[in-house]
Parts: sequence; C-alpha cells; structure tokens
Amino acid sequence: MRRRRFVITIDGPSGTGKSTAARNLAKRLGYLYLDTGAMYRAVALKAVRRKVRLTDRRSLAQLADRSAITFRLGSGGRAQVLLDGKDVTRAIRSPEISDVASQVATIPGVRRALVRQQRAIGRAGGVVAEGRDTGTVVFPDAPLKFFMSAGLAQRAKRRFEELKASGHRVAFAQVLKEIRERDRRDQQRSISPLRPARGAVRIDNTRLQPDQVLAKLIDYVARGKSCVCID
Repeated sequence: MRRRRFVITIDGPSGTGKSTAARNLAKRLGYLYLDTGAMYRAVALKAVRRKVRLTDRRSLAQLADRSAITFRLGSGGRAQVLLDGKDVTRAIRSPEISDVASQVATIPGVRRALVRQQRAIGRAGGVVAEGRDTGTVVFPDAPLKFFMSAGLAQRAKRRFEELKASGHRVAFAQVLKEIRERDRRDQQRSISPLRPARGAVRIDNTRLQPDQVLAKLIDYVARGKSCVCID
C-alpha cells in the first residue's frame, strides 16, 4: 500500500453501505475520508436554522458559497463534520435534514459551490471521496472509482436501523418511501444526476458484510485496476 497517494471515489444511492466502505478504506490507507453528502446536509442544516426558503435558490447558493465545511477525527477515531467551526455531525443526520439536503442538492449554485470546496480538499491527494457524483463530476480524473449498489429493501432496512440507533422514531414504510423519492431526485436532477462513472468498479453490496466489501476495495487498490466490474 506504500504508493502514490491519490483520490479514490465511491458513489451510489442512499443505503448501499458506501459511507461505511469509504470510512473503512480511508482508515486502512491512512487517507482522509471526504463525505460529500455531509456537506449538502450541512448546508441544509444551516438553511433550516436561518429559515431560508427552499425556493430561494440564489440565497441557498450564497449560503453554500459562504459556509466553511471541514472534517476532522474526533475521539475514538470517528469522523466529525464541522460547519463554520462547530461540530454538526449528529445534527445533520436527522430525517428532516436528510429530506432538505436532497432538495438543496438539486440547486446548481449549491453544487458548484460545494464542488469547489471538495476539489480543494482533494487537491493534494490521499482522499477517499464518497457521494453521488464524486467520480463523474468532482474528481472525473480519479484513477480508481467505485459504484455501490444494493436492493431497495436492504437499503431501507439499513437506513431504518441507523435512524433507530441514533434515537430517531420513524416507521420502516416511511423510510422506504423516502429512499424511493430520493432515488428519483438523484437520478432525474438536471445537474450531476446519479450514475456510475465511466470505468467505475461496480459492487453489489446487498449481501456483503463490511469486511468483505473492504477486502474487495483493498484488492483493487493493491492491483491498481479501475475498469473491472464485479457482478
């Protein structure tokens, strides 16, 4: 693993396990974990707190452009998200913020502002970037790209369990509905729609355990291959 530090991208829809995979891979390689989805959530949180209307695209774009969103390792080695210097790691994970974030992410001005920040973070290399357009838009020249997928029911189950563990009360049917709606928004938005990057390694994570996914990722990193698909 002692080789040139570069950018690795992991994209996919909600609930596919890409966040866990990206965190594990970054830790294994000694890379920075760049959670691009958390950045949209941070902007959504700020918009909610400041009572900015979701129809006010100009104000939301300005909000994103003027927000400082950074990452650091907290106690126990867990990644923390800082918004203007304050820890918002837990606050951005509520169902309300998730819904607002998926709407904010459709705004071109917001995406442009955050892509600039994401590229600045990845400029020096040594980054595992995770999101929905990291391989197609943010880092199109990344030498190694992955696209994670999983069955809808399994994705909803993972999200449901995650919310329960965080103390949020929500019905499974509601989680399933929200994931379907988020998929629709992600795939149909006019700017940076969700799709696999050209040459991305595709991994179906429906039945895999986190250690199995990590083993697959490490295998591709070690071999330096970025154009083979996994069925």
